[in-house]
Amino acid sequence: MQASSDTSSLPEPSTHAADQAADQDLAKPSSLPVTIVGGYLGSGKTTLINHVLNNSSGRKYAVLVNDFGELAIDAQLIESKEGDVINLSGGCVCCSYGNDLISALMQLDTSTIDQVVIEASGVALPGAIAGSLSLLSEFKVASVVVLADGSTVKQQSTDRYIADTIDRQLVSADLVLINKTDLLDSLQVEQVKSWLRNSYPSARTVATRHAEYPVGLFLLDHPLNHIDRDTASGNGNSHTTSIYTTFTLEANNNCDVNELAAKLADAEPGLLRVKGFARNLKGQMQLIQIVGKRWTVQPAPSGAKEGLVCIGLSSDKLSSESVSAILGSV
Repeated sequence: MQASSDTSSLPEPSTHAADQAADQDLAKPSSLPVTIVGGYLGSGKTTLINHVLNNSSGRKYAVLVNDFGELAIDAQLIESKEGDVINLSGGCVCCSYGNDLISALMQLDTSTIDQVVIEASGVALPGAIAGSLSLLSEFKVASVVVLADGSTVKQQSTDRYIADTIDRQLVSADLVLINKTDLLDSLQVEQVKSWLRNSYPSARTVATRHAEYPVGLFLLDHPLNHIDRDTASGNGNSHTTSIYTTFTLEANNNCDVNELAAKLADAEPGLLRVKGFARNLKGQMQLIQIVGKRWTVQPAPSGAKEGLVCIGLSSDKLSSESVSAILGSV
């Protein structure tokens, strides 16, 4: 296995075969991937959803929100509005589902959509939404992202009225974004991060400000080379790709791809995102996708070449050598 690394910027698609899945003419999957965005009231969910809508990069997303009320969609993006549906330039659509999420999902024209993003209400349980989706063959859960207000989440976790909701939201997460870290000093951020990682070890945990998190790190269809652009939200406090480490592994040997995906998802220090191709024991090319600790494997498109793009936090001192060792063990 060979690896190349770059801690400052992410590669263009032409230089990494593993990211070609975002740029090839892929057949529509049998089930449409769904990302669920949850978190308690005021944690920053709507800010993250706005970030998705403003950084679609040519992908066609259906974004389902409980209420349009706080969704500040750029007027220049809106092509038309009909009842509970807003059609956006580039093919994205935003829908208000009110009290009937399942009905809103069933009304989507899935043939024109690359991925669905659901914003849960502040008191909703993302795990329950994921459970409901498991009953619909047209959709599959790709990731559950839960935002936590870093300045209040520990206090909320002991509040007699909302502690159970906070716990059940966080326990269902593949990825926890500790938001509003600009309100904390560095020691407080590390304390909250440590508490969340110890309390909810099944999720990856990342500190953010203003819900700034690269869209490509939690939406499967989004090109990874756009991460540098996606972190800029125009508030003057955007993160840069210097906080991320990225490297490509050349998976040249046949392997048990399900075991490989499971081990990569569970590796420590943790990977935030993995996307690419490897051959299974029968020599068939497979697409591996990992967001947080959730992984999927499916047949790769024709013409795909071996290679896995791996992304983690620079602060976690993630090394290509440690990840290469995982590839060599399966």
